Amino acid sequence: MLQNVRYNKILEQIQRQNSVRVTDLAEELGVSESTIRRDINDLDQAGQLRKVFGGAVANRSDIIGLESDVMTRETLNVEEKNAIARYAASIINDDDFIFIDAGTTTARIVDFLESKKVTIVTNGVPLAMKLTQSGFRSYIIGGELKFSTEAVVGTDAVESLKKYNFTKCFIGTNGIDTERGFTTPDIDESMVKTTAIDQSYVSYILADHTKFGIITSVSFADIQKACIITDYTTDKKYIKHTIVKEVGK
Repeated sequence: MLQNVRYNKILEQIQRQNSVRVTDLAEELGVSESTIRRDINDLDQAGQLRKVFGGAVANRSDIIGLESDVMTRETLNVEEKNAIARYAASIINDDDFIFIDAGTTTARIVDFLESKKVTIVTNGVPLAMKLTQSGFRSYIIGGELKFSTEAVVGTDAVESLKKYNFTKCFIGTNGIDTERGFTTPDIDESMVKTTAIDQSYVSYILADHTKFGIITSVSFADIQKACIITDYTTDKKYIKHTIVKEVGK
């Protein structure tokens, strides 16, 4: 396939979906992943899209494509995160089988869990260690380790999750928007979040007030797919789309 044809195919998908994955494009266009990466790099340099880990996203001014590391995020909105995590822990019952996403808010749930009769699956490496040290029965899924978030991601992680049926899942997010739903900057990490929500009876998004009205690169679920636990939100439009529990008041 000619290079210009590949460029057009990639841009068409970006326009439709707002994001593309290298592996999906390589399979669809019948070329190697290294060829797709070069194409994405060329289009990024030309300002036609924005290259991200694992693929590319639409080059839009209202989309935030960068993600800070875990140490930086740990220092932000600590009291709010504690209040959110405390409430999340309070709705976990004995014998629940749950998934806890890697993240600085979700990881705090363990600090407030009293019952040891819950079984927990996670993709967060530090969280898995914390769970084991605290005496919880816990499992970590397999896959690629992402340095910036210390999370296990990718297609292997997704396949690991598909064998589980969770009573509840607790997911972190970088942005919440009524139209774009819940978003994250990383394509492979979004796949894990989407799958965990699909495999759960009830899904909860844990997010402080700063995440509302933010759109990052990749949508991983519609806003109706999960309840939101937050400290507060100043815009009540979100309660028209899903259940929002404010715990900071």
